[in-house]
Amino acid sequence: MKSHHALLTAGLLGLTGVALGAFGAHALRQQLTELGTRDRWETAVHYHLIHSVAIFAAALWLRLVPGQAARRLGWAVRCWVTGVFLFSGSLYLLALKAPTWLGASTAPLGGIAFLCGWACVAAASLAKDNRAA
Repeated sequence: MKSHHALLTAGLLGLTGVALGAFGAHALRQQLTELGTRDRWETAVHYHLIHSVAIFAAALWLRLVPGQAARRLGWAVRCWVTGVFLFSGSLYLLALKAPTWLGASTAPLGGIAFLCGWACVAAASLAKDNRAA
């Protein structure tokens, strides 16, 4: 993955994370409170934004490392994007009272994608071409 693609992705995910956070805090506040799902929405925004920042950091790191370390970072970014869509996306929909089977099937997969992304970061730090830099 090229660093400029990761930066673009971080920017777009950060933009949508802030927008969805504001939307939940203002336009949907009453609805989410009545449904009792504000915590679920806030958790979705939290993980969405944390991983947007993580993708931004990985994009910067991608500019500094070659080869194997860069490939592993690229996989971290892909995993985190998948995690945002599956985990946070499921929670956003569940907060709006989507069918519960949706979250039961996709949110855990998104969580696993987040974990795999962090494992890829750890693996990138151990790559021989990263340690020489």
